[in-house]
Amino acid sequence: MMIELKERLKARLPIDPKMPFSVYSALEDQHILNVPIVKPLLICVLDGKKELGSGEKDICETGDFIFLSNTPNINMRNVSQGSEYFALLIEFDYQDFSIFQQRSARSKDYFGGQITSLMSNTLAQFIEWVTCAPEHMWSSRKQEILKLILHMGFEEVTSIAEPPSLNHKVEQLITTNMLADLTAEQIADRLAMSESTLRRKLTSEGTHFQAIKDRVKLGRGLHLLQSTETAIGLIAEQCGYLSQSRFTDKFKSLFGLTPSELRKTRMRV
Repeated sequence: MMIELKERLKARLPIDPKMPFSVYSALEDQHILNVPIVKPLLICVLDGKKELGSGEKDICETGDFIFLSNTPNINMRNVSQGSEYFALLIEFDYQDFSIFQQRSARSKDYFGGQITSLMSNTLAQFIEWVTCAPEHMWSSRKQEILKLILHMGFEEVTSIAEPPSLNHKVEQLITTNMLADLTAEQIADRLAMSESTLRRKLTSEGTHFQAIKDRVKLGRGLHLLQSTETAIGLIAEQCGYLSQSRFTDKFKSLFGLTPSELRKTRMRV
């Protein structure tokens, strides 16, 4: 089933960035630091393996899935194991989890398990369906995936989505206005508060405006580098950077490698 799902996805490449799923692949190993997870994210490893964390790592092998909360910045290593790393990613919105009236206690920022044949079939049906269904109906099919994961015995899925905080609201505004390069004052105005109040509340949540802005913009750049063949200079522009060199410097500072170095892992060297 993993092979069939992988072949279905490969047949659809390149995938429209507007779709609610994407594919990451690499022919060489990738080691990426501080990967931001802005929304709850389901990663299904169809080839190779994924390592998460530092020190004693959690490992997601071929045929496994990992579900990440929308809170951590996490270190990742994508391992090709002599062939390639190939993974399906599905991003969820907080409202997708409204189907769960009771929520379990969350002890970790992610959980994982094995992709069963039923889950593989459900994912394949999701991919086929969303490519021809209107966007306002996507949530109902994503909720089917969530229900299935709960049915498989993973109660952690009910609490994996962190309730929207001010941090999340700022992230959403920046995400939907990437090219506008909104300032803290403009964000505060849209949230009906003063800039000083915005900064104070973000500090109480353990972050600050510029850190959120960098996290969202560079996270978008990372996604585009992994899922498209778009030129690095154009990706920098789409992420709101005036120069590719500025984008490269910021990218390396956060992720530990340059955009060019990451892009090279997607081709045999």
